[in-house]
Amino acid sequence: MPDRAYVIDRMISAKEIAARVEALAREITATFAGTDRLIVVGLLRGSFIFIADLVREIDLPVEVDFLEASSYGSGTVSSREVRILKDLRGEIAGRDVLVVEDIVDTGFTLSHVLRLLKSREPRRLMTCALLDKPSRREVEIKADWTGFVIPDEFVVGYGIDFAQRNRNLPYIGKVRFTEG
Repeated sequence: MPDRAYVIDRMISAKEIAARVEALAREITATFAGTDRLIVVGLLRGSFIFIADLVREIDLPVEVDFLEASSYGSGTVSSREVRILKDLRGEIAGRDVLVVEDIVDTGFTLSHVLRLLKSREPRRLMTCALLDKPSRREVEIKADWTGFVIPDEFVVGYGIDFAQRNRNLPYIGKVRFTEG
């Protein structure tokens, strides 16, 4: 449980998220048209709601796998040390792979994960992020698809947490710490 008191101000509504997920899925479907089975790799844990909604909208044969990487622990800023906590179960060599991330912040996690997955020789490796904070970028990286570009705010909801809380919010909210 977080030590500090906070409130959550809505930033992106559930309706806005749903509309953007549909649009992203259409673009992804068009890009990967003709693939026999797209492997969608969700980066846990923050992407689990996004990936569930996204794969239901992709009009292609889809296989889902997960990889858990961490650079935050329970804090609000990246430690810049990326650890793989759970690896993929399946092989990706020669396959089309879409990595789905909740938020690209400093870029360390996504950069590390992409280096790891590229070493496994997928046919095509592309990325989709729900949120992007380009002002925080420390590693030069950009997702192929982005849901929303946001300012440098600490956010929760739609799978994204603060100390394991608030993942269940149907919207994206900005955390504002309060006194007391």
